[in-house]
Amino acid sequence: METSNYKGSDKLTLGIVLGVLTFWLFAQSLVNVAPAIQSDLGIPMESLNLAISLTALFSGCFIVVAGGLADKLGRVKFTYIGFILSIIGSLLLILANGAVMFSIGRIIQGLSGACIMPATLALMKTYFDGKERQRALSFWSIGSWGGSGVCSLAGGAIATYMGWKWIFIFSIICALLGMLLIKGTPESKVTDENQSKFDYSGLVTFVIALVSLNLVITKGASFGWTSAETLGLAALCAVAIITFFAIELKKKSASFIDFSLFKNKPYSGAAFSNFMLNAVAGTLIVANMYVQNGRNFTSFQSGMLSIGYLIAVLAMIRVGEKLLQKVGAKKPMIWGTLITGTGVGLMALTFLPNTAYVAVVLIGYIFFGLGLGFYATPSTDTAISNAPADKVGVASGIYKMASSLGGAFGVAISASVYTALLPSGTSVAATVGLLVNVGFCILSFLAIVFMVPKNAGK
Repeated sequence: METSNYKGSDKLTLGIVLGVLTFWLFAQSLVNVAPAIQSDLGIPMESLNLAISLTALFSGCFIVVAGGLADKLGRVKFTYIGFILSIIGSLLLILANGAVMFSIGRIIQGLSGACIMPATLALMKTYFDGKERQRALSFWSIGSWGGSGVCSLAGGAIATYMGWKWIFIFSIICALLGMLLIKGTPESKVTDENQSKFDYSGLVTFVIALVSLNLVITKGASFGWTSAETLGLAALCAVAIITFFAIELKKKSASFIDFSLFKNKPYSGAAFSNFMLNAVAGTLIVANMYVQNGRNFTSFQSGMLSIGYLIAVLAMIRVGEKLLQKVGAKKPMIWGTLITGTGVGLMALTFLPNTAYVAVVLIGYIFFGLGLGFYATPSTDTAISNAPADKVGVASGIYKMASSLGGAFGVAISASVYTALLPSGTSVAATVGLLVNVGFCILSFLAIVFMVPKNAGK
């Protein structure tokens, strides 16, 4: 690692947080403005569902390779690349006149997040020490969790009063400010000449498998479930998965995903439960589309319903940390999944009249945030503490990948279920779409119960 007397400053911290916000706040704001975009651009709902999920999908697929390249080529350089990609992606969304350009813009936003997240975390580890590092990481987490918590509210407010394209104009402004603020930061990179080559063949087959699966989920209904397009994509997915496993299991080192990590039961339990609980992000798009399409709420009004989620998740992250220290990881992880599932279940009570439904949704979002806050720190600690000492970086990357991919597939599945059932009525479509997310919580709960030991985290 290059040595330097440089010490991180508030200026660097703010620049990094702006980078985090370009992804977690602005790129994720689409969960609340889908009806406005569909009305403006005339994109079919299934194509819009695909575009919304592509950002998290590509972020998840490429976060490991981007983190490795940032270590090798420079963390500051990759942060800049992330900012530039964010600007390009936002411009494509602003200028989009159809599904193709819109989807490309979303893919580029995902690649931007993949570059920014690992590179900025590495910069904080490099240029901050002790309490200053903890403080800087807290701001990073606030940008991440706070951004994801407020994205529905902010996106709805901007779309209602200024137009949805202004979301991405603000994203560009944040990216430009972030680039100015990190200017002058010394480069930081690993200088290990013995670094092994990255497993690009594994990456390519992995991306093909996940993109084709995502297309089957989001476009299968419009193509026809037995059509040549759907069956061809399903076959491509199956071949890519088989090829991926053949490549990865043959490699003795430098594989894209180190499957030996999953021999550790607690790590596997934490990673799988993390994937499933992040899939509950599908709740946001179904709940927002339902209250706008079925109950004539504006984007801003639907965003206001989620304000309890923002407050609860930020308030509870530190509580989850204290619970981890007091009772271990398993109990707060279990409580987190149960509370989250209860919150989503409340939102599924779509038969209620407007006033009563607004009340249960407000409570549901608070439970949603409380549950995720309980779960976050104990789950991360379980994954990292059970990884071999020489593979903590790889294990962290795979765990973070599970977060993004869980969100991508949760949004894709939930939105596709909602869209497919719309002919039966918005209320039925929303209820089933939300209950799918309750199912994700149950799967996360079962993974913790059967795979995470009682003494985890103690």
